[in-house]
Amino acid sequence: MKAWLEISDLQKKIDDDFQLGPIDLRIVPGTITALVGNNGSGKSTLLKLIMNLANPDVGNIKVFGKFVYGQDESWKNQISYLPQTRIGWDAYSGNTLKRLIAPIYPNWDDALFIQIVELFNIPLNKPYRKLSQGIQQKLSLALTIPRNTPLLLLDEPTSFMDMPSKKQFVDLVVDWMDQDERAIIIASHQAEDIRKLSDYLCVIQNGKHVGTFEKETLTEHYMRYWIHGAFPEQRIPGEVTREKHQLISNDPAATENFLLKNNVTWTDRSKLDLEDIVSHLLNAGKEG
Repeated sequence: MKAWLEISDLQKKIDDDFQLGPIDLRIVPGTITALVGNNGSGKSTLLKLIMNLANPDVGNIKVFGKFVYGQDESWKNQISYLPQTRIGWDAYSGNTLKRLIAPIYPNWDDALFIQIVELFNIPLNKPYRKLSQGIQQKLSLALTIPRNTPLLLLDEPTSFMDMPSKKQFVDLVVDWMDQDERAIIIASHQAEDIRKLSDYLCVIQNGKHVGTFEKETLTEHYMRYWIHGAFPEQRIPGEVTREKHQLISNDPAATENFLLKNNVTWTDRSKLDLEDIVSHLLNAGKEG
């Protein structure tokens, strides 16, 4: 399947003590990819590089087959970007912002805009700066998703939302994805957003690309065992960590084969939560 977004060998140095990349990433239609990592890992920087709001030191980014830093910027009509901080919106009401933004996007869906406004009970007459952070976030989504571009970039879209609103957001995004051939990249620290929405996880630790993983494959491959008796001294195949009588493996078949051959028994086993898996991947990236 042809990728809508192609990132190859992307590197960006920020100050003297931080480098993002190298990063290689492909985004294909019909998928949601979550950017996950520690604070300051470079997720927001990566989104800015995709939008050509910052220049890479090395590497290439193509959106719909066009280099983002070329003369042709027509690709921008096919991508919507919601940054963490909206600059220049403070003095304007939601109604005014909509009148400014909607004409730029040929596929703007006014009915969807109204639906989101009503769903989140967003006041459209108040200046943006006078709204709470949660309402600002909801208005920003109402001004972004209805652009109906094939590719949507969201940077921490639910960071100030309450729990009911987060669930409504997830349902909204799932429904939006079902309407047409689309793709989303979402940078988030919210475990529920990642668990419910993502198909793939692009894991970044302090600028280093640990890897891009299929979510379902990850959840199938990580297992926790409660070991009866002493651990073998040697490393067990698939072993990620061991502590007291618990063993975490990312290759259950190899682990269980070894345990059986060496007469090591376990009293129980269970799959890891996605949040725990991500923590182990980030620790692995830190050590690497």
